[in-house]
Amino acid sequence: MKRKTFQWSLLPVIFSLAWPTMLEQLMQTAVQYIDTAMVGSLGTHATAAVGATTTIGWLVGSSISALGIGFLTFIAQAYGAGEKEKASRFASQAVLTVLVVGVLFTALTLGLSGMVPRWMQVDESIREMTAQYFFILYMPMLPRTATIIFGTALRAASDTKTPMRVGVLMNLVNLVLNFLFIYPTRTLSLFGFSFTMPGAGLGVVGAAAASAIAFTVGGVVITVKFWTHPVISPRGRSIRPDWQVLRPCLRVALPNMLQRFGTSLGYVAFAAMINALGEVSTAAHTIANTVESAFYIPGYGMQTAAATLAGNALGAKDDERMREFARVTLLVEVLMMIVSGGLLFLFAPQMMKLFSQSPEVIALGAAVLRMVAVSEPFYGVSIIIEGMMMGVGRTVRPFVFNITGMWGVRIVGTFICTSLLGMGLVSAWACMIAHNMLLFVLYVIHYRSGHWNPLNA
Repeated sequence: MKRKTFQWSLLPVIFSLAWPTMLEQLMQTAVQYIDTAMVGSLGTHATAAVGATTTIGWLVGSSISALGIGFLTFIAQAYGAGEKEKASRFASQAVLTVLVVGVLFTALTLGLSGMVPRWMQVDESIREMTAQYFFILYMPMLPRTATIIFGTALRAASDTKTPMRVGVLMNLVNLVLNFLFIYPTRTLSLFGFSFTMPGAGLGVVGAAAASAIAFTVGGVVITVKFWTHPVISPRGRSIRPDWQVLRPCLRVALPNMLQRFGTSLGYVAFAAMINALGEVSTAAHTIANTVESAFYIPGYGMQTAAATLAGNALGAKDDERMREFARVTLLVEVLMMIVSGGLLFLFAPQMMKLFSQSPEVIALGAAVLRMVAVSEPFYGVSIIIEGMMMGVGRTVRPFVFNITGMWGVRIVGTFICTSLLGMGLVSAWACMIAHNMLLFVLYVIHYRSGHWNPLNA
């Protein structure tokens, strides 16, 4: 049997799609780092108030992203097949989806903002602050929905640079407004010169307002870019429901939505159990999650490329290209995650010190980060295989895998360890790692079977 050689020629194609997404996520993470550090300077209570509802944000964002996956699948296939008219039809229905879902989630998040801190078992001393932060942050749900779904549609058409540029703009707006809104007017020194920096002194509320304005700016800009795109622009098309388009999108999106909703609800339950461990554990968990997110950037950047390329190959009915892209992307992903995991392991304490001066928080956060660093290459494999399956519209099996891992391993295990056995944050993160390793095993078995590929006759 002839041994396959590594297809070096595919690397430019893969990285041309992956690097804008990586840069976009890097900018988002950098600003998230700055946000956490700036809010953290106000005290552990402020860090806990901001971080206590982070998983609710994942729940909302992932549910909306799941709808975007339905459009990604079919726009990528139409783009790969050169069917511009069909791609535009799907884009017009993306506009309808943004309007309906954006309004619905605005009503839900604002209406429930007062109850969320209680559900998350937030300490009573910071519940009011947490509720105010949550309410302001989710006021611009319509532009946030546009950013997610239109960004996904543009990536499906191999345009990853536009969402990247919009993401950079949002983060710059957020950063500037953070400096103006969080702190009071103060005197700063720079290169030997002193000057007065104006500020509103709004603290946690100011951080929420800055993010809300940034989301609004991003939503408006990406809508304009989407509307004027040369291939998938919905201009001139009706945005009334077109069920010939919506039905296949929903068939792909619904399992992915249930998966993301179920796993995000699991994150909520997971965070609630950690919040019950006390302020130190909540702060350490929040900061560790922030730190960890930067080291997943290569994985999720490559996942975007994997999903788009798999969809394009399916649209062109090119089985050989599908297989080669899968093989090369997986190999590159593993190598990148080995490097990122190694760096996380080595510099975990230093990363924690960027966000907290508490020795307890630093030590606890560094311990769990070093644990998860070892599992990163395995999790990276799962990310890529899942991305390829999303690109070809195979979303049922990932739903089963993720729900089983989240609720059967992470949540049950964390409940037993923390609530019944009285163990702490380290045990909860051990359950999280066990969940990730189970996903690795399930995805690899499925990938090796070949059932993920619709062209595999």
